Amino acid sequence: MRLMIAEDSTLLREGLVRLLAEEGHEVLAAVGDGDALLAAVEAGPVPDVVVVDVRMPPTHTDEGLRAALEIRREHPGVGVLVLSQYVEKRYATELITADATGVGYLLKDRVAQVDEFLDALDRVGARGAAFDPEVVRQLLVRSSHTDPLSRLTTRERDVLDHMAQGHTNASVARHLHVSQSAVEKHVNAIFDKLDLSHTDGYSRRVLAVLRYLDS
Repeated sequence: MRLMIAEDSTLLREGLVRLLAEEGHEVLAAVGDGDALLAAVEAGPVPDVVVVDVRMPPTHTDEGLRAALEIRREHPGVGVLVLSQYVEKRYATELITADATGVGYLLKDRVAQVDEFLDALDRVGARGAAFDPEVVRQLLVRSSHTDPLSRLTTRERDVLDHMAQGHTNASVARHLHVSQSAVEKHVNAIFDKLDLSHTDGYSRRVLAVLRYLDS
């Protein structure tokens, strides 16, 4: 997989370069700000995935996210794996609702869990989705008294949580130690209870759930 990295922490950036190279990936560029990332993408070759921090110089607000969104507009086939120190709901929702295909959002602490980070990267590279469990939990929090999640059973909540993280039905079945057919029944029940129309395609289902619950 061909990758580009945008991270202003030199230590983390160089660590990612070394890790990814050892895993057999080709790191095309490793830069410290969003403008440099955009320039690298335009100079080519275009990467399969960009790994980008949300907050980078000069203002340390949303430079990374804006760069990621621009890359997605200009190169829809490029996957985006966003790293963030904290769960930033507005940024996460903006990226996810733009198009959940080939998108990931991880807390930086998750990078230390190398297997989980690499698994998320593989999913994004394969045009899937990968969302940090903590990001998902906070996106699903509702302050309204008419919380649609209250209509779900405990098992359906578990299935929804894993779906939103980017797991396929087969992967959910493995994690919850149930059959895939049982997971499929729970998925259908979830969409019925949340009044969501049935859609084909795993990533579109994730997007629909997140849009509905964060609306």
